[in-house]
Amino acid sequence: MNTPKVAISQDFLLGLGRLPNAVQGRVHKWMMKFQQDPTSVGINYETIKAARDPNLRSVRIDQDWRGIVFKPEKGDLYILLHVDHHDDAYRWAERRKLAVNPVTGALQVVAMEELKADAGSNTAPIETTKPSPTKAKPAAALFSAISDQELVQLGTPPDMISSIRSVCTEAELDQLQPILPLEAYEGLFLVAAGDRVVQILADRETRVDRPVDTDDFGTALETPESQSRFVLVTSDAELMAILNAPLAQWRTFLHPIQRKIAAGDRSGPVRILGGAGTGKTVLALHRAAWLARNRATDDQRILFTTFTRNLALDIEQNLKALMLDDPAINRIEVLNLDRWVHRFLRQKRYEHRIIYKRDPDCWGRALQLVDASIALDSTFYEDEWDQVIAPQGVRSLDDYRKASRVGRRTILTRGKRDAIWPVFEEYRAQLTSRQLKDVDDAYGDAVNLLQAEGHRLPYESIIIDETQDFGAPALRLLRAMAPVGKNDLFFVGDGHQRIYPKHRAVLGRCGIDIRGRSKKLYLNYRTTDEIRHAAVALLEGREVDDLDGGQDDNRKYKSLSHGAAPEMLEAPSVRAAIEQGAEKAKDWHRGSSETPPSICVIVPSNRIRDDVARELKDKGVACQVIDADSFDRPDSRDVRVATMHRAKGLEFDRVVVLTSSSASSEDNAALVYVALTRAKAVAALIRY
Repeated sequence: MNTPKVAISQDFLLGLGRLPNAVQGRVHKWMMKFQQDPTSVGINYETIKAARDPNLRSVRIDQDWRGIVFKPEKGDLYILLHVDHHDDAYRWAERRKLAVNPVTGALQVVAMEELKADAGSNTAPIETTKPSPTKAKPAAALFSAISDQELVQLGTPPDMISSIRSVCTEAELDQLQPILPLEAYEGLFLVAAGDRVVQILADRETRVDRPVDTDDFGTALETPESQSRFVLVTSDAELMAILNAPLAQWRTFLHPIQRKIAAGDRSGPVRILGGAGTGKTVLALHRAAWLARNRATDDQRILFTTFTRNLALDIEQNLKALMLDDPAINRIEVLNLDRWVHRFLRQKRYEHRIIYKRDPDCWGRALQLVDASIALDSTFYEDEWDQVIAPQGVRSLDDYRKASRVGRRTILTRGKRDAIWPVFEEYRAQLTSRQLKDVDDAYGDAVNLLQAEGHRLPYESIIIDETQDFGAPALRLLRAMAPVGKNDLFFVGDGHQRIYPKHRAVLGRCGIDIRGRSKKLYLNYRTTDEIRHAAVALLEGREVDDLDGGQDDNRKYKSLSHGAAPEMLEAPSVRAAIEQGAEKAKDWHRGSSETPPSICVIVPSNRIRDDVARELKDKGVACQVIDADSFDRPDSRDVRVATMHRAKGLEFDRVVVLTSSSASSEDNAALVYVALTRAKAVAALIRY
């Protein structure tokens, strides 16, 4: 006899997470027994007479609570689908069925019920099993140009085709989103945005040319689409790992495209783009875990690197949570790139101390060589160093004559470049005399050392998070650190979140060829669409690059959840904004009758951060400052306070953002965009 297999749906875990703690404990205890033997005589499967799906059963957890289990007549698969009060659980089961998509082979829960309009909405309900009543439509049906077969290829359950046919607007499609399989909703909104079905399927790497046995639920569970909403539990330890953090869905579930990207070999460098909340870092974590388990050996490592030290701390904590006691985690090294360079050069007995800001004394001495006849001020020389000399690794006059100055407004003849060069040459000489080295030059020295020695580092692969924050010298170094070939480099990033604009670089010009190995993520799993819309509006009119010389946009960027629009508030001064922000956080913290939501006040500077923390303490609110040397504790219910730079990579239920109304530069807009999109449900923006 085959050993029974137990799977859990994502909806079951979400519902479990909303139950009172005492009830959760009872459900956990029952689930452990169920996982060990779902055929036990102690588990009483009850028939649900009014159920649309004859394979659904009710199981008793205690006097009041019931679980809904999928238990087919044939096979050895048992799936936990729902948990609720007795009557509510039965009502849920009466209107659901579990089916296999006849084209994609994915396992799908189909809601055979009327989708009610949102509370307070004037939009009429839409039937999910039959066409809406005939009425005047503002426009033609949104999906009239694609066939029923194509709808099913996108992931639409056949029972919902008539409802999709009645959709005429994006708002109506959004109404159906809660009961559509994720891949179906995403595919439909991409079609509405202008994509072709064949291109969507190609991007997903979805096969639609194979026969599907719609009665083989076990095989259906193995598809990436199914694994984005169901997890097969193979041991008590695995079940406990899931139950210890039932709402940390990223640990268990991945979007089908993310799952396909995370696993398997790639022939060269990969680039993943996506807006805030689309799961780029989650994908990078799973990619690192897969490589560590399947490709690295005890003599090799997977390097996971990012731009800042605090992000590396957060990533290390998340990897530990993802991999738990898996010994493969010892094959992953998490280190921000500056720290790696410092360690590598020290091992090579590097004589210079790396500096990250322009040395004022050395720079002042260099400016004494400025040719006054050229009539260029000191700002020109600073920008020329930051945007041309340092990032391009210009080391000689001949290099400078050939250097690209695209984007620089001042046109320089060859003669002017020759007259300007001595300033930069002198600056480097002054640094060298003090045994100092600019960080970009230090990166170049590391590349030279690697190439000169034919140095082979112990890295099977390198995963790079927040790629948009790396400049050209860093990208050239990363290329030199990994052997060219299979699974070498894996980049994730978003030009919209570039908070260091001087670091703009092009992967291809740094020796990194991503052609044919690029993907983009569109769905925001974190932030409501209202918060996303407000954040994206901050970047309106900006040209955003795709990290490889092309243009990127947010046209198809969309959130899965909805809520209130962010509050947009004004304060007459920074002091008033601090008081207002602290008061807002206090009200949120104390206004919840249940466990307080996670709250963070996000500010522009360390000084304002510390002032907000003092204000919160004066108001009697427990708070925690997240600084560069600490990481967030997601289980804490203290109000957090962090700078915009430090909050990057974190998420909270509610966020208050303080920003100066006079700070309208590109980098500030990106910072506020990053800060607002830390919020999952509620946000307030206070300008002073």
